[in-house]
Amino acid sequence: MGTRGATAATAAVTAAVPAQAAAAGCAVTYRVGGQWSGGFTADVTVTNLGASVTAWTLTWSYPSGQRVTQAWNATVTQAGTQVTARNAAWNGGLATGGSTTFGVMGSFGAANPAPTGFALNGTTCGGGDPGDPGDPGGPSGVLAQTHTAGRVVTAGQTVQYSWPGIYFEGRFRGTGVGLVFDDAANDYDVAVDGKVVATLVKPGTTTRWIDGLAAGEHSVRLVKRTESPWSASAFGGLVAAGGGAILDRPAARTRQVEFIGDSLTVGYGNTSGTRDCTGDQVTRTTNTDLSFGALTARELDADYQVNAYSGIGMVRNYNGGSPGVSYGTYYDRALLHVDGDVWDRPATWRPQLVVVDLGTNDFSTPINSGEPWTDASLAAAYRATYVAFLEKLRARYGAGTTIVVVGTSLFGDKARQVVGDRNAAGDAKVRYWHLDDAGLDLLGCHWHYSVADDRLIADRLGDYVATLGLDW
Repeated sequence: MGTRGATAATAAVTAAVPAQAAAAGCAVTYRVGGQWSGGFTADVTVTNLGASVTAWTLTWSYPSGQRVTQAWNATVTQAGTQVTARNAAWNGGLATGGSTTFGVMGSFGAANPAPTGFALNGTTCGGGDPGDPGDPGGPSGVLAQTHTAGRVVTAGQTVQYSWPGIYFEGRFRGTGVGLVFDDAANDYDVAVDGKVVATLVKPGTTTRWIDGLAAGEHSVRLVKRTESPWSASAFGGLVAAGGGAILDRPAARTRQVEFIGDSLTVGYGNTSGTRDCTGDQVTRTTNTDLSFGALTARELDADYQVNAYSGIGMVRNYNGGSPGVSYGTYYDRALLHVDGDVWDRPATWRPQLVVVDLGTNDFSTPINSGEPWTDASLAAAYRATYVAFLEKLRARYGAGTTIVVVGTSLFGDKARQVVGDRNAAGDAKVRYWHLDDAGLDLLGCHWHYSVADDRLIADRLGDYVATLGLDW
Protein backbone atom coordinates (compact mmCIF):
# COMPACT_ATOMS: atom_id res chain seq x y z
CA MET A 1 0.00 0.00 0.00
CA GLY A 2 1.30 3.47 -0.80
CA THR A 3 0.49 7.12 -1.29
CA ARG A 4 1.48 9.32 -4.17
CA GLY A 5 0.82 12.69 -5.70
CA ALA A 6 -1.15 12.33 -8.90
CA THR A 7 1.41 14.29 -10.90
CA ALA A 8 4.21 11.91 -9.92
CA ALA A 9 3.30 8.45 -11.14
CA THR A 10 0.59 8.39 -13.76
CA ALA A 11 2.05 10.59 -16.50
CA ALA A 12 4.65 7.98 -17.38
CA VAL A 13 2.05 5.39 -18.30
CA THR A 14 -0.48 7.66 -20.00
CA ALA A 15 -0.06 8.75 -23.62
CA ALA A 16 -0.87 12.32 -24.62
CA VAL A 17 -4.08 12.83 -26.59
CA PRO A 18 -5.09 15.64 -28.91
CA ALA A 19 -6.02 18.94 -27.36
CA GLN A 20 -9.74 18.53 -27.88
CA ALA A 21 -10.02 14.90 -26.84
CA ALA A 22 -12.44 14.33 -23.99
CA ALA A 23 -10.88 13.94 -20.58
CA ALA A 24 -12.24 11.03 -18.50
CA GLY A 25 -12.74 13.34 -15.57
CA CYS A 26 -11.68 16.65 -14.11
CA ALA A 27 -12.04 18.70 -10.96
CA VAL A 28 -12.17 22.47 -10.63
CA THR A 29 -11.59 24.69 -7.64
CA TYR A 30 -12.99 28.21 -8.05
CA ARG A 31 -11.96 30.43 -5.17
CA VAL A 32 -12.86 34.11 -4.82
CA GLY A 33 -9.70 35.77 -3.55
CA GLY A 34 -11.05 39.28 -3.13
CA GLN A 35 -14.39 41.01 -3.50
CA TRP A 36 -15.49 44.62 -3.34
CA SER A 37 -18.54 46.56 -4.40
CA GLY A 38 -19.24 45.40 -7.94
CA GLY A 39 -15.95 43.59 -8.47
CA PHE A 40 -13.98 40.46 -7.62
CA THR A 41 -10.91 38.39 -8.35
CA ALA A 42 -10.90 34.60 -8.44
CA ASP A 43 -8.36 31.81 -8.80
CA VAL A 44 -9.38 28.83 -10.91
CA THR A 45 -7.52 25.54 -10.47
CA VAL A 46 -8.28 22.75 -12.92
CA THR A 47 -7.11 19.19 -12.26
CA ASN A 48 -7.06 16.70 -15.11
CA LEU A 49 -8.34 13.33 -13.90
CA GLY A 50 -8.27 11.70 -17.31
CA ALA A 51 -5.59 10.96 -19.89
CA SER A 52 -2.80 13.49 -20.43
CA VAL A 53 -3.54 16.47 -22.67
CA THR A 54 -1.19 18.81 -24.49
CA ALA A 55 -3.63 21.72 -24.53
CA TRP A 56 -6.82 22.51 -22.66
CA THR A 57 -9.99 24.57 -22.85
CA LEU A 58 -12.08 25.11 -19.72
CA THR A 59 -15.64 26.41 -20.00
CA TRP A 60 -18.18 27.49 -17.40
CA SER A 61 -21.24 29.67 -16.94
CA TYR A 62 -21.88 32.59 -14.59
CA PRO A 63 -25.40 32.44 -13.17
CA SER A 64 -25.82 36.09 -12.19
CA GLY A 65 -24.49 38.25 -14.98
CA GLN A 66 -20.85 38.37 -13.89
CA ARG A 67 -18.41 39.61 -16.53
CA VAL A 68 -14.72 38.77 -16.84
CA THR A 69 -12.69 41.94 -17.42
CA GLN A 70 -9.14 40.63 -17.08
CA ALA A 71 -7.28 37.30 -16.84
CA TRP A 72 -3.79 35.98 -16.23
CA ASN A 73 -2.09 32.66 -17.03
CA ALA A 74 -4.89 31.89 -19.52
CA THR A 75 -6.70 33.49 -22.44
CA VAL A 76 -10.30 34.10 -21.36
CA THR A 77 -13.24 35.17 -23.51
CA GLN A 78 -16.93 35.48 -22.70
CA ALA A 79 -20.13 35.31 -24.73
CA GLY A 80 -23.20 36.04 -22.66
CA THR A 81 -23.02 33.91 -19.55
CA GLN A 82 -20.61 31.38 -21.12
CA VAL A 83 -16.90 31.79 -20.33
CA THR A 84 -14.08 30.05 -22.21
CA ALA A 85 -10.52 29.86 -20.86
CA ARG A 86 -7.68 28.47 -23.00
CA ASN A 87 -4.21 27.59 -21.83
CA ALA A 88 -1.28 29.94 -22.13
CA ALA A 89 1.78 28.86 -24.11
CA TRP A 90 3.52 27.50 -21.02
CA ASN A 91 0.76 25.60 -19.18
CA GLY A 92 -1.05 23.57 -21.82
CA GLY A 93 0.30 20.18 -20.82
CA LEU A 94 -1.65 18.44 -18.06
CA ALA A 95 -0.64 14.92 -17.08
CA THR A 96 -3.13 12.65 -15.38
CA GLY A 97 -3.68 14.24 -11.99
CA GLY A 98 -1.88 17.39 -13.08
CA SER A 99 -3.21 20.81 -12.14
CA THR A 100 -2.80 24.38 -13.26
CA THR A 101 -4.12 27.64 -11.86
CA PHE A 102 -5.12 30.85 -13.59
CA GLY A 103 -6.86 33.98 -12.41
CA VAL A 104 -9.69 36.25 -13.48
CA MET A 105 -10.94 39.66 -12.49
CA GLY A 106 -14.55 40.52 -13.06
CA SER A 107 -17.60 42.60 -12.28
CA PHE A 108 -20.98 41.67 -10.87
CA GLY A 109 -24.29 43.26 -10.03
CA ALA A 110 -26.43 42.34 -7.06
CA ALA A 111 -24.70 39.04 -6.27
CA ASN A 112 -21.60 37.01 -7.10
CA PRO A 113 -22.56 33.32 -6.79
CA ALA A 114 -20.19 30.55 -7.82
CA PRO A 115 -20.14 29.57 -11.50
CA THR A 116 -21.56 26.28 -12.71
CA GLY A 117 -21.14 23.77 -15.53
CA PHE A 118 -17.35 23.47 -15.67
CA ALA A 119 -16.09 21.34 -18.55
CA LEU A 120 -12.54 20.48 -19.63
CA ASN A 121 -12.09 19.93 -23.35
CA GLY A 122 -15.81 19.37 -23.63
CA THR A 123 -16.15 16.87 -20.77
CA THR A 124 -18.11 17.93 -17.72
CA CYS A 125 -16.05 18.20 -14.56
CA GLY A 126 -17.28 16.51 -11.42
CA GLY A 127 -14.20 15.38 -9.53
CA GLY A 128 -14.85 11.73 -10.36
CA ASP A 129 -14.91 9.03 -12.99
CA PRO A 130 -17.84 7.32 -14.69
CA GLY A 131 -18.38 5.29 -11.52
CA ASP A 132 -19.20 8.43 -9.55
CA PRO A 133 -22.83 8.16 -8.41
CA GLY A 134 -23.12 11.87 -7.89
CA ASP A 135 -24.26 14.56 -10.27
CA PRO A 136 -21.11 15.29 -12.32
CA GLY A 137 -22.52 18.57 -13.53
CA GLY A 138 -22.52 20.41 -10.24
CA PRO A 139 -20.86 20.79 -6.88
CA SER A 140 -23.23 18.27 -5.37
CA GLY A 141 -20.93 15.64 -6.87
CA VAL A 142 -18.58 15.75 -3.86
CA LEU A 143 -21.44 15.41 -1.42
CA ALA A 144 -23.02 12.67 -3.50
CA GLN A 145 -19.76 10.72 -3.31
CA THR A 146 -19.04 11.27 0.37
CA HIS A 147 -20.84 11.60 3.68
CA THR A 148 -20.00 14.51 5.95
CA ALA A 149 -21.72 16.11 8.92
CA GLY A 150 -19.46 19.17 8.86
CA ARG A 151 -20.15 22.73 7.88
CA VAL A 152 -19.28 22.85 4.20
CA VAL A 153 -20.06 25.24 1.35
CA THR A 154 -20.28 24.20 -2.28
CA ALA A 155 -17.87 26.16 -4.49
CA GLY A 156 -17.74 25.16 -8.12
CA GLN A 157 -16.76 21.50 -8.21
CA THR A 158 -15.48 21.44 -4.62
CA VAL A 159 -16.71 21.96 -1.11
CA GLN A 160 -15.02 24.51 1.15
CA TYR A 161 -14.78 24.49 4.93
CA SER A 162 -12.89 26.04 7.87
CA TRP A 163 -13.79 24.35 11.17
CA PRO A 164 -11.40 21.71 12.54
CA GLY A 165 -12.17 18.02 12.52
CA ILE A 166 -14.39 18.02 9.42
CA TYR A 167 -14.47 14.57 7.84
CA PHE A 168 -15.55 12.97 4.58
CA GLU A 169 -16.42 9.28 4.30
CA GLY A 170 -16.75 7.33 1.07
CA ARG A 171 -16.66 3.89 -0.53
CA PHE A 172 -14.88 2.62 -3.60
CA ARG A 173 -14.08 -0.55 -5.49
CA GLY A 174 -10.59 -1.23 -6.77
CA THR A 175 -6.96 -1.15 -5.73
CA GLY A 176 -6.68 2.57 -5.00
CA VAL A 177 -8.39 5.90 -4.60
CA GLY A 178 -7.41 9.50 -5.28
CA LEU A 179 -8.38 12.44 -3.08
CA VAL A 180 -8.62 15.84 -4.75
CA PHE A 181 -7.30 18.74 -2.64
CA ASP A 182 -6.81 22.45 -2.68
CA ASP A 183 -5.33 23.15 0.75
CA ALA A 184 -1.82 24.41 1.46
CA ALA A 185 -2.45 25.13 5.15
CA ASN A 186 -3.86 22.04 6.87
CA ASP A 187 -2.98 18.44 7.65
CA TYR A 188 -5.22 15.42 7.07
CA ASP A 189 -5.44 11.79 8.10
CA VAL A 190 -6.64 9.24 5.56
CA ALA A 191 -8.06 5.95 6.82
CA VAL A 192 -8.91 2.99 4.62
CA ASP A 193 -11.09 0.24 6.05
CA GLY A 194 -10.86 1.82 9.48
CA LYS A 195 -7.06 2.11 9.64
CA VAL A 196 -5.08 5.34 9.19
CA VAL A 197 -2.82 4.77 6.19
CA ALA A 198 -1.50 8.28 5.54
CA THR A 199 -1.05 11.68 7.15
CA LEU A 200 -0.96 14.43 4.53
CA VAL A 201 0.86 17.60 5.56
CA LYS A 202 -0.35 20.66 3.66
CA PRO A 203 -1.20 18.73 0.49
CA GLY A 204 -1.68 21.83 -1.69
CA THR A 205 -3.49 21.65 -5.02
CA THR A 206 -3.19 18.06 -6.12
CA THR A 207 -4.72 14.63 -6.21
CA ARG A 208 -3.19 12.35 -3.60
CA TRP A 209 -3.44 8.63 -4.20
CA ILE A 210 -3.76 5.72 -1.83
CA ASP A 211 -2.87 2.65 -3.85
CA GLY A 212 -1.55 -0.87 -3.62
CA LEU A 213 -4.75 -2.09 -1.95
CA ALA A 214 -6.24 -5.54 -2.39
CA ALA A 215 -8.85 -5.59 -5.13
CA GLY A 216 -12.33 -5.28 -3.75
CA GLU A 217 -14.62 -2.85 -1.95
CA HIS A 218 -13.13 -0.44 0.58
CA SER A 219 -14.15 2.44 2.83
CA VAL A 220 -12.15 5.67 2.98
CA ARG A 221 -12.28 8.43 5.58
CA LEU A 222 -10.56 11.80 5.25
CA VAL A 223 -10.39 14.10 8.29
CA LYS A 224 -8.96 17.60 8.73
CA ARG A 225 -6.66 17.39 11.74
CA THR A 226 -5.77 21.04 12.08
CA GLU A 227 -7.26 24.47 12.71
CA SER A 228 -7.28 27.25 10.09
CA PRO A 229 -9.76 30.02 10.91
CA TRP A 230 -7.95 32.43 8.59
CA SER A 231 -8.64 30.49 5.37
CA ALA A 232 -10.90 28.07 3.57
CA SER A 233 -9.88 24.55 2.61
CA ALA A 234 -11.30 22.81 -0.45
CA PHE A 235 -11.96 19.15 -1.18
CA GLY A 236 -12.78 18.02 -4.70
CA GLY A 237 -13.93 14.49 -3.97
CA LEU A 238 -12.74 10.98 -4.75
CA VAL A 239 -11.27 9.45 -7.91
CA ALA A 240 -11.24 5.73 -8.59
CA ALA A 241 -8.07 4.03 -9.75
CA GLY A 242 -8.05 2.42 -13.19
CA GLY A 243 -10.64 -0.33 -13.45
CA GLY A 244 -12.31 0.73 -10.20
CA ALA A 245 -15.32 2.84 -9.31
CA ILE A 246 -16.60 5.19 -6.63
CA LEU A 247 -19.53 3.51 -4.86
CA ASP A 248 -22.59 4.89 -3.10
CA ARG A 249 -21.65 7.01 -0.12
CA PRO A 250 -22.11 5.62 3.41
CA ALA A 251 -25.36 6.35 5.18
CA ALA A 252 -25.52 9.09 7.79
CA ARG A 253 -25.57 7.95 11.40
CA THR A 254 -28.73 8.27 13.45
CA ARG A 255 -26.95 9.91 16.39
CA GLN A 256 -25.57 13.45 16.13
CA VAL A 257 -23.44 15.42 18.59
CA GLU A 258 -22.15 18.97 18.35
CA PHE A 259 -19.12 20.11 20.37
CA ILE A 260 -18.63 23.83 20.97
CA GLY A 261 -15.50 25.20 22.58
CA ASP A 262 -12.01 26.62 22.39
CA SER A 263 -8.50 25.17 21.99
CA LEU A 264 -9.14 22.50 24.62
CA THR A 265 -11.97 21.20 22.43
CA VAL A 266 -9.91 21.59 19.23
CA GLY A 267 -7.21 19.22 20.46
CA TYR A 268 -4.59 21.98 20.32
CA GLY A 269 -1.12 20.43 20.25
CA ASN A 270 -2.46 17.23 21.77
CA THR A 271 0.04 14.88 20.08
CA SER A 272 3.07 16.98 21.03
CA GLY A 273 4.30 15.26 24.18
CA THR A 274 5.94 18.50 25.27
CA ARG A 275 4.51 21.77 26.50
CA ASP A 276 7.02 24.01 24.71
CA CYS A 277 5.96 24.43 21.09
CA THR A 278 6.53 26.86 18.26
CA GLY A 279 3.57 28.02 16.22
CA ASP A 280 4.35 25.50 13.48
CA GLN A 281 4.74 22.72 16.04
CA VAL A 282 1.31 23.54 17.44
CA THR A 283 -0.19 23.14 13.97
CA ARG A 284 1.62 19.92 13.14
CA THR A 285 0.79 18.32 16.51
CA THR A 286 -2.87 19.35 16.65
CA ASN A 287 -5.18 16.45 15.84
CA THR A 288 -8.86 17.23 16.26
CA ASP A 289 -9.66 13.66 15.27
CA LEU A 290 -8.13 12.64 18.63
CA SER A 291 -9.82 15.39 20.65
CA PHE A 292 -12.14 14.35 23.44
CA GLY A 293 -15.18 15.34 21.38
CA ALA A 294 -14.26 13.26 18.34
CA LEU A 295 -13.34 10.29 20.55
CA THR A 296 -16.61 10.54 22.48
CA ALA A 297 -18.69 10.76 19.31
CA ARG A 298 -17.06 7.77 17.70
CA GLU A 299 -17.57 5.72 20.85
CA LEU A 300 -21.26 6.69 20.64
CA ASP A 301 -21.32 5.85 16.91
CA ALA A 302 -22.50 9.41 16.25
CA ASP A 303 -21.92 11.92 13.51
CA TYR A 304 -20.44 15.07 14.95
CA GLN A 305 -19.16 18.59 14.50
CA VAL A 306 -16.28 20.16 16.43
CA ASN A 307 -17.10 23.86 16.24
CA ALA A 308 -14.18 25.07 18.31
CA TYR A 309 -11.88 28.09 17.96
CA SER A 310 -8.62 28.46 19.85
CA GLY A 311 -8.11 31.53 22.01
CA ILE A 312 -11.75 32.63 21.86
CA GLY A 313 -14.05 33.03 24.85
CA MET A 314 -17.72 33.64 25.46
CA VAL A 315 -17.09 37.37 25.99
CA ARG A 316 -13.33 37.74 26.64
CA ASN A 317 -10.58 36.10 24.64
CA TYR A 318 -7.29 34.77 25.97
CA ASN A 319 -5.37 37.50 27.80
CA GLY A 320 -7.85 40.08 26.56
CA GLY A 321 -6.81 39.67 22.91
CA SER A 322 -8.87 40.59 19.85
CA PRO A 323 -11.39 42.78 21.68
CA GLY A 324 -14.64 43.22 19.81
CA VAL A 325 -14.95 39.59 18.75
CA SER A 326 -15.92 36.50 20.74
CA TYR A 327 -17.18 33.01 20.08
CA GLY A 328 -20.58 34.31 19.08
CA THR A 329 -18.95 36.31 16.27
CA TYR A 330 -18.06 33.09 14.49
CA TYR A 331 -20.55 30.46 15.54
CA ASP A 332 -23.01 30.91 12.67
CA ARG A 333 -20.32 30.74 9.98
CA ALA A 334 -19.22 27.93 7.75
CA LEU A 335 -16.16 29.87 6.53
CA LEU A 336 -14.64 31.48 9.60
CA HIS A 337 -12.65 34.15 7.77
CA VAL A 338 -15.63 35.49 5.79
CA ASP A 339 -17.36 38.32 7.64
CA GLY A 340 -21.10 37.86 7.69
CA ASP A 341 -20.98 34.29 6.40
CA VAL A 342 -23.89 32.14 7.57
CA TRP A 343 -23.87 28.35 7.27
CA ASP A 344 -26.86 27.07 5.35
CA ARG A 345 -27.72 24.39 7.90
CA PRO A 346 -29.42 21.38 6.30
CA ALA A 347 -32.58 20.14 7.93
CA THR A 348 -30.80 16.84 8.53
CA TRP A 349 -28.47 18.43 11.12
CA ARG A 350 -30.39 18.42 14.39
CA PRO A 351 -28.11 16.98 17.07
CA GLN A 352 -29.65 15.18 20.01
CA LEU A 353 -26.72 16.33 22.15
CA VAL A 354 -24.75 19.61 22.23
CA VAL A 355 -21.71 19.93 24.52
CA VAL A 356 -20.53 23.48 25.25
CA ASP A 357 -17.16 24.14 26.93
CA LEU A 358 -16.43 27.88 26.99
CA GLY A 359 -14.93 29.87 29.83
CA THR A 360 -11.24 28.99 30.01
CA ASN A 361 -10.17 31.97 27.89
CA ASP A 362 -12.58 34.30 29.68
CA PHE A 363 -11.10 33.64 33.11
CA SER A 364 -7.65 32.00 32.83
CA THR A 365 -5.65 35.27 32.68
CA PRO A 366 -5.84 38.38 34.88
CA ILE A 367 -7.71 41.38 33.50
CA ASN A 368 -5.19 43.74 31.92
CA SER A 369 -5.00 47.47 32.37
CA GLY A 370 -7.14 49.09 29.68
CA GLU A 371 -9.61 46.23 29.36
CA PRO A 372 -13.23 47.28 29.93
CA TRP A 373 -13.80 44.71 32.68
CA THR A 374 -13.84 44.30 36.40
CA ASP A 375 -14.05 40.81 37.86
CA ALA A 376 -17.74 41.41 38.61
CA SER A 377 -18.64 42.90 35.23
CA LEU A 378 -16.83 40.11 33.35
CA ALA A 379 -18.67 37.46 35.32
CA ALA A 380 -22.00 39.20 34.72
CA ALA A 381 -21.37 39.58 30.98
CA TYR A 382 -20.28 35.96 30.71
CA ARG A 383 -23.43 34.79 32.44
CA ALA A 384 -25.81 36.91 30.37
CA THR A 385 -24.11 36.13 27.06
CA TYR A 386 -23.96 32.42 27.81
CA VAL A 387 -27.65 32.30 28.72
CA ALA A 388 -28.53 34.07 25.46
CA PHE A 389 -26.32 31.65 23.51
CA LEU A 390 -28.10 28.66 25.04
CA GLU A 391 -31.44 30.24 24.16
CA LYS A 392 -30.20 30.49 20.59
CA LEU A 393 -29.22 26.82 20.54
CA ARG A 394 -32.61 25.85 21.95
CA ALA A 395 -34.42 27.84 19.28
CA ARG A 396 -32.26 26.32 16.57
CA TYR A 397 -32.45 22.67 17.57
CA GLY A 398 -35.76 22.42 19.38
CA ALA A 399 -36.93 21.07 22.69
CA GLY A 400 -35.62 17.55 22.14
CA THR A 401 -31.92 18.43 22.18
CA THR A 402 -30.00 18.01 25.44
CA ILE A 403 -27.41 20.74 26.03
CA VAL A 404 -24.52 19.95 28.35
CA VAL A 405 -22.63 22.92 29.80
CA VAL A 406 -19.10 21.94 30.82
CA GLY A 407 -17.40 23.53 33.82
CA THR A 408 -13.95 23.14 35.37
CA SER A 409 -12.37 24.20 38.64
CA LEU A 410 -11.55 27.52 36.95
CA PHE A 411 -15.08 28.61 36.05
CA GLY A 412 -17.44 25.84 37.19
CA ASP A 413 -19.36 28.03 39.61
CA LYS A 414 -20.10 30.51 36.83
CA ALA A 415 -21.16 27.76 34.42
CA ARG A 416 -23.50 26.34 37.08
CA GLN A 417 -25.17 29.75 37.38
CA VAL A 418 -25.83 29.71 33.64
CA VAL A 419 -27.41 26.27 33.85
CA GLY A 420 -29.47 27.38 36.85
CA ASP A 421 -30.79 30.36 34.92
CA ARG A 422 -31.93 28.18 32.03
CA ASN A 423 -33.48 25.58 34.34
CA ALA A 424 -35.34 28.33 36.21
CA ALA A 425 -36.69 29.50 32.85
CA GLY A 426 -38.20 26.05 32.32
CA ASP A 427 -35.46 24.46 30.21
CA ALA A 428 -34.77 21.22 32.05
CA LYS A 429 -32.69 19.78 29.21
CA VAL A 430 -29.75 22.08 29.94
CA ARG A 431 -27.43 20.10 32.18
CA TYR A 432 -24.14 20.76 33.95
CA TRP A 433 -21.13 18.45 33.73
CA HIS A 434 -18.00 19.06 35.77
CA LEU A 435 -14.85 18.14 33.86
CA ASP A 436 -12.68 16.53 36.52
CA ASP A 437 -9.01 17.30 35.93
CA ALA A 438 -7.74 14.51 38.19
CA GLY A 439 -5.14 12.42 36.40
CA LEU A 440 -4.61 14.83 33.48
CA ASP A 441 -0.96 15.35 32.52
CA LEU A 442 -1.52 18.48 30.37
CA LEU A 443 1.41 17.51 28.13
CA GLY A 444 -0.08 19.09 25.02
CA CYS A 445 1.43 22.31 23.69
CA HIS A 446 1.25 25.17 26.19
CA TRP A 447 -0.34 23.06 28.95
CA HIS A 448 -3.20 21.79 26.84
CA TYR A 449 -4.68 18.32 26.97
CA SER A 450 -2.53 15.50 25.65
CA VAL A 451 -4.03 12.63 23.64
CA ALA A 452 -3.98 10.59 26.84
CA ASP A 453 -5.95 13.39 28.54
CA ASP A 454 -8.43 13.53 25.67
CA ARG A 455 -9.02 9.79 25.96
CA LEU A 456 -9.54 10.03 29.70
CA ILE A 457 -11.97 12.95 29.32
CA ALA A 458 -13.83 11.12 26.55
CA ASP A 459 -14.28 8.11 28.80
CA ARG A 460 -15.63 10.29 31.62
CA LEU A 461 -17.90 12.26 29.31
CA GLY A 462 -19.20 9.06 27.75
CA ASP A 463 -20.06 7.73 31.19
CA TYR A 464 -21.95 10.95 31.95
CA VAL A 465 -23.82 10.88 28.63
CA ALA A 466 -24.98 7.36 29.46
CA THR A 467 -26.85 8.78 32.48
CA LEU A 468 -28.82 11.34 30.43
CA GLY A 469 -31.39 8.95 28.99
CA LEU A 470 -31.10 10.45 25.51
CA ASP A 471 -33.70 9.53 22.93
CA TRP A 472 -31.23 8.49 20.26
